[in-house]
Amino acid sequence: MEQGSEENIESSWTLLSWVASGVLVFGGAVPYVPQYQEIQRTNNAEGFSTRVCLVLLIANILRIFFWIGKQFELPLLLQSVVMILTMLAMLHLCCSIQSTNRVSTKQHHITDLDLRYFWSWSSFEDYLVFCFVFTLLCAFITFLFLDWVLFVEALGSLAVMFEAMLGLPQLLQNYNNHSTRGMSIKMVLLWTAGDIFKTTYFVINESPTQFLVCGAVQILIDIAILLQVGFYSQDTRIKMG
Repeated sequence: MEQGSEENIESSWTLLSWVASGVLVFGGAVPYVPQYQEIQRTNNAEGFSTRVCLVLLIANILRIFFWIGKQFELPLLLQSVVMILTMLAMLHLCCSIQSTNRVSTKQHHITDLDLRYFWSWSSFEDYLVFCFVFTLLCAFITFLFLDWVLFVEALGSLAVMFEAMLGLPQLLQNYNNHSTRGMSIKMVLLWTAGDIFKTTYFVINESPTQFLVCGAVQILIDIAILLQVGFYSQDTRIKMG
C-alpha cells in the first residue's frame, strides 16, 4: 500500500516537473504575444524597443555556447532556441511595419558599417546577417577556449548579464519618450510573472549562480518599468487636466 502511494507521489512529481519544464521553455516567449498583437493592431512599432531583441538574441546565443562548455538543464537550452526564434519574429514584424510607414527613401544597412545606425537597419535581412556573424564568432572563440574552465564560466556570466538587462532598453525608451504608450503592459506583467517563476525554478533546481543573479536583476527592472507605467499615466492625466 505504502509502495503504491510512493509511486503515485513520484508519478505526480514527475508530471509536475514536466509541466514546469514546458512552462520554462515556452513561457519566455508568451509575453511578446500581446506586444506583437499591439504592434499589428496600431500598425506602429515605436513604443517597443527593438534593442530588447538585441539583448535577448546576444544573451541566448551566448547561453547556447555556455551549455556546450557546461551542460545545465535541457529546458534552459531549449528556452534559448525558442527565444531566438521569438525575437526574430518580433524583428521581422517591426521591420515590416517600419518599411510600410517609412517616409524617407534613405535606407540603412549593416554593410554601411555606420555605428550611428547600429540596430536601426531598414531590412530584416541585416539583422539575420548580424546574428549569423555573431554566432560564427562565438563558435570560433568557444571552441578555441572550450577546455579553459575560467572562459566557460565567464561566458555563462556574460550570457546571464545580457539577459538580466532584458528590460533595460525598454526602461530607457520609456524614459526618453516620457511615456509608455505603444508598450504592452501585459508584456511587462508577463515578464514579471515569468521572471519570478524562472528564479524560483533556478533555486529549486540549484542552477548555476549566474542564473539566480540574472533572475533577481530582471525582477527589479520589471518592477521599475511597472512604476513607469503608473508615473507616466499620472503625469499625462495632470497635463490633460
